[in-house]
Amino acid sequence: MQVAPGVAIPLREVQLRASRSSGPGGQHANVTASRVEAVFDVAGSPSLSEEQRRRAMAKVGPRLTAIAQDARSQARNRELALERLRDRLAAALAVPRKRRATRPTRASRQRRAEAKRRRAQTKALRRRPPE
Repeated sequence: MQVAPGVAIPLREVQLRASRSSGPGGQHANVTASRVEAVFDVAGSPSLSEEQRRRAMAKVGPRLTAIAQDARSQARNRELALERLRDRLAAALAVPRKRRATRPTRASRQRRAEAKRRRAQTKALRRRPPE
């Protein structure tokens, strides 16, 4: 399963469990194990590098779980659960961009100073007049 560029998780590392789905559905829901839970052991995965493992565990913990019970079929819920697992793992592994320091433009500094002057004027007009 391709998670991110350069990161792939073999499906044997993902544990899939099926159980009965909650909610409405009548007789079909009472006899069908269509709810699927996909569990990925982040802490014990040999597919992730030490840095990736540390980053993912900081964001999602040692185990990542995704549940799907939207569809009537177990196969579709399996696809949905794996898709959700992949999305969460990709988000956990994403490296935030470094902020590049910038300086405020002259126009933005002038706008800020003008807004401060207007606000000060408004507050000055609320004060009691000098005697």
